[in-house]
Amino acid sequence: MSAGLLGRVWSELGRPPAELDGYERPAVPLAARLDCARLAADSVAAAALAGAVASGHPDATALRLSGARIATAFQSERVFALDGRPWRAFAPLSGFFATADGWVRPHGNYPWHAEALRSALLLGQDAGADDARGRFARLGTEEACLLVTAAGGLCVPVRVEGRGDTAARVATPVLEVDRLGDAAVRAILGGAAGPLAGVRILDLTRVIAGPVATRTLALLGAEVLRLDPPALTEIPEQHLDSGAGKRSALLDVRSAAGAARLHELLDGADALVVGYRPAALAELGLTASRLAAEHPGLVVAELSAWGSEGAEAERRGFDSLVQAESGISLVEGSVSPGALPAQALDHGTGYLLAAAVVTLLERQRREGGTWRVRASLRRTAAELLAGARTIEPEPVGITDAARLTETVELPTAAGVLRTAAPAVSWRDGPSSWPAPPETWGSAEPRWTRR
Repeated sequence: MSAGLLGRVWSELGRPPAELDGYERPAVPLAARLDCARLAADSVAAAALAGAVASGHPDATALRLSGARIATAFQSERVFALDGRPWRAFAPLSGFFATADGWVRPHGNYPWHAEALRSALLLGQDAGADDARGRFARLGTEEACLLVTAAGGLCVPVRVEGRGDTAARVATPVLEVDRLGDAAVRAILGGAAGPLAGVRILDLTRVIAGPVATRTLALLGAEVLRLDPPALTEIPEQHLDSGAGKRSALLDVRSAAGAARLHELLDGADALVVGYRPAALAELGLTASRLAAEHPGLVVAELSAWGSEGAEAERRGFDSLVQAESGISLVEGSVSPGALPAQALDHGTGYLLAAAVVTLLERQRREGGTWRVRASLRRTAAELLAGARTIEPEPVGITDAARLTETVELPTAAGVLRTAAPAVSWRDGPSSWPAPPETWGSAEPRWTRR
């Protein structure tokens, strides 16, 4: 079977094609007009195969992937429960809204984004979706987006797919890899606890894509420390859903003391996974040139919504917004815009980024050097748009009953968590999360292993 996206990223990562021998893509029950199922299967396979090879397996015959488990992992919010209570992942102000000349999609999951949206629309603090719907209906699409953005919120137009734009993006790598500088080879790690045993990962990401990447690295044995700013609280369910195996600490890295502590942590880290925009990276001293100079030998994984260069790199965004502006929502819709059956741009990019980090850690231990990989949700969207599609997808999917067989229950300080089981799997590999998620911000910002 053609390796598709997996083959492409394997080549971009400089990995031997022979490692793909025996790859059989699992059938993933995620029905869509675009080939969401293929994206899900190949991205999870990339992370799993990187882990399997790092564990001593020569090729993809070691993979043990379940289509149902992959689909459940990509739709994890549908099985999430805390002491039996489900989670509504999207807030009322995060849907599609008709304007006077089209459609927009704002994002209001975080309280400060919802507040900015209400302010831009001149709504009261308790205004809901119906109130927003009335305001948007009297505005033009571009005017609505400008008003919300100027107020500090997020709102994008629902656009028709641009075929030329998709072709141009597909001509660029899914995973952009470059060597930032020279550095000595670090000690080879790994062991009974997994191929990344002894590896330290500093996680400066939130929402889904970055946390999925670092949760996968924790599954492979790494010590993962996630840092968040104290003032920007995380959605509790979102943190728990992607927090297994990691420690969570709060640190104001914009203060002098916090910045100094951040760089002390980087001195002991093997990889940094970051979702900050370029201006913030420069402010914190985390530009590529400074990281290579001050923390030689580090593997740096940069995640963005829209891209890593130019004005796009400074834009905030989420999976749902990228789906809307890239053209995916209109491809998947009919009378009104639609969406993929999962936040597949987030999840898919997260697994691909994890595969890249494993690869570059191995390369560092062979060749030395400081390495960087960059990925974006928008580039992943282009891969979907350039691929196969159907006019009307077959109504196949995973039933609620079947989905629940692919979950695990974990005790946490907040209650008993039901969450998706690991989708990454290979022969003799890890079969369960290494530890339940911790309460957000409950750990100290320090390394505990090695």
